[in-house]
Amino acid sequence: MRRQKTGSVMCPSCGLLVGVNDEKCYNCGRLRPGMFGLAHVLRSFGKDQGFVPFVIGTCVVVYVLTLAMTLMTEGTMFGGGSLFSLLGPSQQALYLFGESGAVPVFLAGRWWTVLSASWLHAGILHILFNMMALRQLAPAVADMYGTARMVIIYVLAGVAGFLLSSVAGAYLPALPFLRGSGFTVGASASISGLIGAILYYGRRSGSSMASNYATQTALMLVLYGFFMPGIDNYAHAGGFAGGYLVSQVLDPLMPERGNHMMIALGLLGASLLAILASVITAL
Repeated sequence: MRRQKTGSVMCPSCGLLVGVNDEKCYNCGRLRPGMFGLAHVLRSFGKDQGFVPFVIGTCVVVYVLTLAMTLMTEGTMFGGGSLFSLLGPSQQALYLFGESGAVPVFLAGRWWTVLSASWLHAGILHILFNMMALRQLAPAVADMYGTARMVIIYVLAGVAGFLLSSVAGAYLPALPFLRGSGFTVGASASISGLIGAILYYGRRSGSSMASNYATQTALMLVLYGFFMPGIDNYAHAGGFAGGYLVSQVLDPLMPERGNHMMIALGLLGASLLAILASVITAL
């Protein structure tokens, strides 16, 4: 785990050998390809360089905090109403930590909740299924796009999903299987964006395996949303579309740039600040 000070490493963008202290990769131009001598440490966390454990850990911590808040204010934390609300936080606790939807975004002016809502969950099964899907999809997308671009896709897809759901809840009429949400949370909008990224990669690279996998997974998500009550299909659709469009801009066949990592870290920081802003303004 110590910092590597000499020798060579593989550039995380193009895969060619570069000096650990090189300012720029001579092949693709990525700045500080040796990651200040910490490249081997980050790679020890896997293809996603620790992103999946970070997301799971943060979501679990926020989930436990919302349960604690629910227990303090209501004296129980068993939830009710549906299978996915089992061990679910109260509406007050979710609002405190930054749930999104038409009410928080348009009535309360809490526009930043489109960033914070991806880190909140409505029940034990909700967080369990989402984190299982994240563990399956994120390393594959990181392999296709690079870790930094995967993070950018994940965060911006969540923003797109919750923004669409909030707009639909405020301005669009409700349909039998498609209605916007007054209140909405969960990582599934961001996860849908990873599916959209895999679909674009398949079409851009000509990989029928990636295209078929993404198409089948998206179809399963649609069917799941139709038959399970309480699913925010607008958030899924917005997340999928957002992930696909962001992937077009990032272009998986081009090498990852150094500024992609700075953007990714900035988005993660903004997400955590959104949770903090939600708590401060609500209190």
